[in-house]
Amino acid sequence: MVTDNLYQEAARAISRSRNALAFTGAGVSVASGIPDFRSPGGLWSRYDPQEVASDWALNNNPLEVWKFLLEAIRMISSADPNPAHESLARMEGMGFLKAVITQNIDNLHQRAGSRNVIEFHGGADTFYCHKCKKEYNQQQALAMTPDDIPWLCSRCYGVVRPGVVFFGEQIPEKALQQTQRLVMQADLILVAGTSGDVAPAGTLPRWVKDRGGIIIEINLGRTAFEGISDIRLDEPAETALPGILEALHPMRHANR
Repeated sequence: MVTDNLYQEAARAISRSRNALAFTGAGVSVASGIPDFRSPGGLWSRYDPQEVASDWALNNNPLEVWKFLLEAIRMISSADPNPAHESLARMEGMGFLKAVITQNIDNLHQRAGSRNVIEFHGGADTFYCHKCKKEYNQQQALAMTPDDIPWLCSRCYGVVRPGVVFFGEQIPEKALQQTQRLVMQADLILVAGTSGDVAPAGTLPRWVKDRGGIIIEINLGRTAFEGISDIRLDEPAETALPGILEALHPMRHANR
């Protein structure tokens, strides 16, 4: 169990930083009802990602892709931000965080009030034709039924897909450039809900560490950051982040 001393230690480090970032993964959204796709009971326990969420699948298996997407999109759209998202938004609003870099595609950071969010793997709230790039919206996706799939473009009959990075695709250039600029300036990174096993996103905390920055880690169990985290809270994000936020309140005007 995390003690108040660790909340205070994390809060002091954040309050003394000048360019702090948050880096989040699936664990931040579990309390919102979105299980980690890789966890037992997650979507990857019932679907093969190469068959339903890869560039190959979009071109060769669009029906199976959309069977998966119908379930995933409805699960994501029914979720609401939890105290982890809300705490990060408050930290940004108080001037403690410069940005949130997230691997999540659920848009919950933005809905919680975070303004500067870099979606490293894209977002499931936008859609476009894989062939001609015609844009569609989430409400149109939510109106789809099993009889309507695969969703084909009204202009060219290409497959419509969400604006997320599928397996085998490159990270969007804009997200890469924004992330690189933020990480090169960062003196602290608050890692929450990610094991660091997915490349290249998982390397971001090491970039900050290699430049002399501090890593604060909020995770349950073993991660790729063992041995390099300066402060580690072995606790769910929806518990630890509100604890750090509360400890930050008296420090709001100190060292800013």
